[in-house]
Amino acid sequence: MNKDFKSYLLNKHDTTGVLPTNKSITRWALCLIRLLYPQLIHERLKNSSDIDRTFLWLEKELQHLLDSAYACQNDDNKVRAKRFMEYIPQLYRILNTDIDAILKGDPAAKDDYEVIRAYPGFYAIAFYRIAHVLWKLGIAMIPRILTEHAHSKTGIDIHPGADIDDHFFIDHGTGIVIGETAVIGKHVKLYQGVTLGALSVAKNMANTKRHPTIGNNVIIYSGASILGGETVIGDNCVIGGNVWLTKSVSDGSIVYYTSQTRIEQDKTL
Repeated sequence: MNKDFKSYLLNKHDTTGVLPTNKSITRWALCLIRLLYPQLIHERLKNSSDIDRTFLWLEKELQHLLDSAYACQNDDNKVRAKRFMEYIPQLYRILNTDIDAILKGDPAAKDDYEVIRAYPGFYAIAFYRIAHVLWKLGIAMIPRILTEHAHSKTGIDIHPGADIDDHFFIDHGTGIVIGETAVIGKHVKLYQGVTLGALSVAKNMANTKRHPTIGNNVIIYSGASILGGETVIGDNCVIGGNVWLTKSVSDGSIVYYTSQTRIEQDKTL
């Protein structure tokens, strides 16, 4: 092995900061989800003291993760951890609207137990909701790790910076992509393979709105691609499967893709 290359690698190891492992970050988020939804665990918490201890661990562990990620201990991390914990009741309320949307929107869903235990859409949404709160608190790396964990488990890729309102329903979900600056209203339903993405843009547009805005009560069917920061889908729209959109659509529109299939008789038969 080349000596200079080995020296280069050694220098990288010496100068790269130590970050918390992805496993420790996702373990923290799973602990929170399981606290909110005991359907996911075998052993239940027995009393209020158990609840208090779990909340205390979550707060201290989050502060530890922040201290490790930023390689320093400071009051900002303590404040961020406390602000996140104060938001948990609101987080729980929003997640319950997502469960409600799945139950009302999917005839196959029998009860909340099934949704919480078996629906990849809810799994991805739960991780996104947690990551988004952290993102809004000015934390970058940890939210990305959380949503990428959900992506690897479900095939659903939601950037933590996306702004998604309540009663969000992902049906099936594999292959869904939601970009960083996407905005999604209330009571929106997405099927598998939907992309809410950006048009090809330069790197210097990183801080601009690059992804579409979706209004309230919108259904977007499988394979649809809606692109561009200036693209707005109005309220009460239905976007059909395989549609490609880079322009805005007014309220109440139905957009569908049409193709022509030709069958020619083999005259040699």
